[in-house]
Amino acid sequence: MIFAMTSHDASSLQELDSRDVTIQSGDLVLLRLPNGDVKGVKVEKNSTVAVGRLGSFHANELIGQPYGLTYEMANKILKAVPPRTLQEVEDTEATNELINDGEFVQPLTIDEIEKLKASGVHVSDMIKMQIEQHANYSLKTEYSKEKYKKRKEEKYSKSFTTIEPTLFNVCEYWFNKDRARIRDIRVDSLAQMLNLANIRPGGRYLVVDDASGLVVAGILERMGGEGRLLTICDTDSPPAYPVVANMNFKPHVTSGVLVSLNWATSEEDYIPIIPPSDVPPDQIRSERQKSRLNKRKAVTDLLTRTRDELFSGEFDSLVVASEYDPWSILQKLIPYVAGSGSVVVHSPHLQILADLQTQMRTTSQFLSPTITEPWLRRYQILPGRTHPTMNTSGSGGFILHAIKIYDDPNASAITFPRRTKPKKAKTEHEGIELFLHDAWLGPWYIGVRRIQRRVALKSPMSPIVLQRHSCMVFVYIFERNLHYVHAMSAGLLSRESRMRAMSRSGVNTFGREVYNQLIVQCALAANLALQGQL
Repeated sequence: MIFAMTSHDASSLQELDSRDVTIQSGDLVLLRLPNGDVKGVKVEKNSTVAVGRLGSFHANELIGQPYGLTYEMANKILKAVPPRTLQEVEDTEATNELINDGEFVQPLTIDEIEKLKASGVHVSDMIKMQIEQHANYSLKTEYSKEKYKKRKEEKYSKSFTTIEPTLFNVCEYWFNKDRARIRDIRVDSLAQMLNLANIRPGGRYLVVDDASGLVVAGILERMGGEGRLLTICDTDSPPAYPVVANMNFKPHVTSGVLVSLNWATSEEDYIPIIPPSDVPPDQIRSERQKSRLNKRKAVTDLLTRTRDELFSGEFDSLVVASEYDPWSILQKLIPYVAGSGSVVVHSPHLQILADLQTQMRTTSQFLSPTITEPWLRRYQILPGRTHPTMNTSGSGGFILHAIKIYDDPNASAITFPRRTKPKKAKTEHEGIELFLHDAWLGPWYIGVRRIQRRVALKSPMSPIVLQRHSCMVFVYIFERNLHYVHAMSAGLLSRESRMRAMSRSGVNTFGREVYNQLIVQCALAANLALQGQL
C-alpha cells in the first residue's frame, strides 16, 4: 500500500514543529555543566554570555549551531568537543578497604593546581598528572578509578553541553531550580495531566495555571498552533508565563491560540472600566492620539470576543493548577465545560484534593472523580553499574481527574435484576444435621448446608451410619467423585476434632489410634457405598 503526501500535509507537519532545530538570537538555551547542573542563559547577538565559575564566551559562537554539542571554553572562545562513548569496565573482586584518600596522598596542592590552570594546561593533562602522582591510585578498583576521574572532571573542566528546550528538559530545569514556582509538578505529573485532559491539536481548553505557565507550555506544545487555549489569571494585564518564554515557541504557536481573562472580567455581569474608544474623527488632534485610540479599541474588542467565547462554553477540558481553593474554581468554570469533557486538578497536597473529591461526589455533574499519585524513579544505566539513583524527589504532587456530565432531573437510573442462582429442588436430607457423639467432647452438630459450602458439592444422596469406639458419625455420600467423599469424611473427624480431643488430659497413644482408625473406616464405608455394596 502506497501513501501519498500532498503539499498541504507537508506544510501542516512543518507548522506542528513548534521550535527551531538550531540556536537563534533571543533564544533561551539550557547548558548542562560538568557537575550535572543545568543553567539557562539568554543568547543575544553580539553579546557575552557568563557561565558562573566556568567563565564567559561570545554568544555569536552558539547562534546557528545545533543543540546537543559539547563545547570547551578557553579565552572566551568555544571549541566543539567530539562525543565520547562509554567504556566497558572490567569486573573486579578487589575492594577499597585498605585505601586512605586523605590529603597526604594527593600529589598536587591547591596552589600548584591554580598555577597549572593559569598557565593554560588542559584539564585532561592536569588529571593525568594527578593520577600519575597519586600514592594509592593503583590500589583502587576499576569502578573507583572511573569515579575519581569523573570527580576531577567535574571540578576542573570548563565544558558544557547545549540542551534543546523541550517540554521535558524545561520541566526538569524548573523542578530542580525552584519546584515551588511550578507547584511541584514533576515531568511525569505533567505528562499524566496532559494525557488525562486529552490535549490534541484543534481542541478548546480552559486553564487556570499558577505554576509559572508550565501547564500552558505543555498544552501549547501539544496543540501545535491549532485550537484555542483560554487561561484565567488574577492579574489585570496578560500574565507573564516564564516557562512559556523558555520554550522558544515560534509565533504561530501562541498567536491566535492563547488568550487570557482575569477573574473579574470572567464574570458575566462585568462592566468594562476602559473608556469608550469611539471618538469622532474631527476631535482627533494628532497621530499619537489616533494610535492610542486604536490600541484601546483593539484591547476592548479582544476582551469582548474572549468573554463571548468563554460564555459560549463547550470547552473540551478544564485543567487547574492553582493556589486557590479548587472547589470554588470548579463551581465558577465547570458550566463552560462540554459534556464528557475532562476535569484535571493538580495540587501538591493530598488533603486538598481529598476534600475536593468529597464535594464533587455530592453533585451529579462529575463522573468518577479519582485521585492518583504519580511516582517516578530514575536509574543509572552504565555497563556493570546499573542501579536506581540514590537520591530522588519525594513527590510530584497529586492529580484528581473526573468527567463532566449533564444532570437531567427527569432521568431515572437504570436498574438490572440481581443475578441469582436457581434454587434446587429440596431433597429428603435438606436441613438434616450431622450428629457426632464424641466420647471425650460430648455431642455436637454440624449442618448439611455448612458442609456443602465447605466442599462445594451438591445435595446428599443417602446416609451411612458408622459406630466405632463410642463415636457415631453420619457420613453423606455426594454425587461427585470419591475424592470429595474422602475430603468430607476426613474433614469431619480430622484435624480439628483430633487436636481438641488429644489436647485433653488422659489421652494416650491408644486414643490417637482410635481416631485414625475411625477416619479409615469412614473412607472405606464411603467407597463401598459408591460401589453399591452397602
